Amino acid sequence: MSFRQIRVERHTPSYWRVSFSNPPINLIDPDTILDLFDLVTQLEIDTEVKVVVFDSLDPDFYLAHYDVLVDKAKTIGMAPGPSGMHPWLDVLVRLSRAPVVSIAEVRGRARGAGSEFVLACDMRFASAERAILGQFEVGIGAVPGGNPMARLAGLVGRGRAMEIVLGADDFPGILAERYGYVNRALPDAELAGFVDTLAARLASFDKRAIAETKSFVDEQSLPDDTVFPRTLESFFKSLARPETRARTIALMEAGLQQRSETELSLGMRIAGAGSAERG
Repeated sequence: MSFRQIRVERHTPSYWRVSFSNPPINLIDPDTILDLFDLVTQLEIDTEVKVVVFDSLDPDFYLAHYDVLVDKAKTIGMAPGPSGMHPWLDVLVRLSRAPVVSIAEVRGRARGAGSEFVLACDMRFASAERAILGQFEVGIGAVPGGNPMARLAGLVGRGRAMEIVLGADDFPGILAERYGYVNRALPDAELAGFVDTLAARLASFDKRAIAETKSFVDEQSLPDDTVFPRTLESFFKSLARPETRARTIALMEAGLQQRSETELSLGMRIAGAGSAERG
């Protein structure tokens, strides 16, 4: 199977690495969603794969965020997945419940939908120097669509979940580790080696034992699937608000979705996005 924006490397039949590559900054668009949809389907049906690691070919951007210039009707109109949900939600839910261990190796920025993807993975390891995570949507007047609130509350607690989603700021790798947003933040030079060693270790274990044990952890830790559709509906509605459009336009004019200082420092820059509606 061919993919548009991801590269799949099968280190062994039981250990796969998937690398994101959608220049210039790894934005998430319908093609990204379809690639991940097909990949998750493969992970569900393959009888040998036990662990998959997701990394990025861009050291500055893991998955930047949703592409706000994509025709919203095209994204909204995508056919539901096997779960009955929009394919973006379907990808996140099915990845979390797949009989395979998913590991996010985060180097670069993972914000918005990029952060939602990282949170859907079973484990998250971040570069102490180069990883930045965040949910910036409230900063432009939007509701986070993949309901990271439900996942974050279980990982970091209510107060810190509020800080992350309402504060709309950037969380560097070390702070993300302190909060529980990621499992660990490791020196950048050690990140890939650590993740590779862990993945190879998991790949040496029995697949059925991994899948069954993971399913029991899922029962105690994953949000109910029914909490997700309402937030995506709110996301698309909130994008259409005049105030949200004004903030987004101001950020676009400042370099949003380009390889720019605005994207590199979005958590800081977004605090001034409201000046357009106040002026």
